[in-house]
Amino acid sequence: MTNPVLPLLALKKNEERRLQAGHLWVFSNEVDTRKTALKERVPGELVTVQSAAGKVLGTAYVNPNSLICARLVSRRGDARFDADLLRRRLLSALELRERLFPHPCYRLVYGESDGLPGLVVDRYGDVLVCQITTAGMERVRDTLIEVLQECLQPSGIMLRDDSPMRAIEGLAQGSMQIGVVPDTVQLQEGGVSFEVPLAGGQKTGWFFDQRSNRLAMHKYVPGKRVLDVFSYVGGWGLQAARAGATEVTCVDASTTALDVLQRSAHNNGLSGVSVEAGDGFDVMQAMRGAQRRFDVVIVDPPAFIKRRKDIRQGEQGYARLNQLALELLEPGGILISCSCSMHLAEARLQQILLSAACRQSRQLQLLERGFQCMDHPVHPAIAETAYLKAMFCRVP
Repeated sequence: MTNPVLPLLALKKNEERRLQAGHLWVFSNEVDTRKTALKERVPGELVTVQSAAGKVLGTAYVNPNSLICARLVSRRGDARFDADLLRRRLLSALELRERLFPHPCYRLVYGESDGLPGLVVDRYGDVLVCQITTAGMERVRDTLIEVLQECLQPSGIMLRDDSPMRAIEGLAQGSMQIGVVPDTVQLQEGGVSFEVPLAGGQKTGWFFDQRSNRLAMHKYVPGKRVLDVFSYVGGWGLQAARAGATEVTCVDASTTALDVLQRSAHNNGLSGVSVEAGDGFDVMQAMRGAQRRFDVVIVDPPAFIKRRKDIRQGEQGYARLNQLALELLEPGGILISCSCSMHLAEARLQQILLSAACRQSRQLQLLERGFQCMDHPVHPAIAETAYLKAMFCRVP
């Protein structure tokens, strides 16, 4: 059976270079609108992408209403975005994760890096949590669910359709469940059994991307007093307690998350763990006023820079956060400073940390750099897929 002829998406002269270098995105200002009726295309529709000279660059799905107006799904010009393609990409992603992790808890699909733009799938044993963020992936939602059920036989699938990216793509917000999805699941990491909220949790429930960095933390905390700011359900703090910290204080704005954290601490028999509810900045300022000090301070905030226009304000937020963290740190203490803002370069975060230390006339020793875990592989042509930074610093 031959494939139907797809509509054409023609690029302006020289705008094919980025795609030829491995990138998957086409921006709306790169399209030759004299040759291409972009505005007439239906969101999620497949097109054949061609250079100005007529060279076929691949098959993409489009959204004429988005700045990223097309995302390649194949380097062939007549590919189908169907069950066969989804199955191949999913099984390839699964093979990698099964090679890396002994237990079936990980990010199974990481968008473009796994050849499935607009899709994130987290796996918690036989429960899957999915986020669809693009019109093209939304269009094959039913087929995707069938393929997930065929390949993994999950007991339940939750679709968290609440990402802000959906609004940009013109998609409705909401969530739905297929099969049996519990309110919480259990997850093992760093010697701790965590309770992870799914329906009411942040994003897809757990931040798998910090796994390797949390494990790297263990060597810094035995016998120490630890402060974990933006703790959520205790991924850092409870592991610090298990690794031998004498005191762990966890701070988060969500009392629900802190309740989950305390249950996990109790169920694991972890002592010396306390919680403080409130905005991280406000709580740290109060601690500074009370002259409280810690041997290890961990700051793992949400992204302060979501868009390029937020860079200046976001950098000010990181500067203020790390200034407060250093003011709470004992001499010789360890600061673990993280950023999940893809628009904040690693070098810029390092500069922010150095400036914060200089303002206090303190020295900063950078001990190691952390990165997102291997279930979040980086697409080498797409800088946005490398977003997570963690810096482990000593402050004499």
